[in-house]
Amino acid sequence: MRDYDALPSGLRCWLASACLPWSPASALRIWKQAGGSADPAAALSKLDAIEQSMLQKDAMIWKAGR
Repeated sequence: MRDYDALPSGLRCWLASACLPWSPASALRIWKQAGGSADPAAALSKLDAIEQSMLQKDAMIWKAGR
């Protein structure tokens, strides 16, 4: 919980509404790579895009399993 509490507030808000269970470490890594401290909106957009990609992959796996 301490790792989550140490995240930037915008990232914490994003994680609270994320569809997938992200670890604080992986979310923070993407946040930093996307320049979250300088451009939080761009970093959140990157996180959204990654999450959507992961959800699409999951959907294909579940669809193929039918």
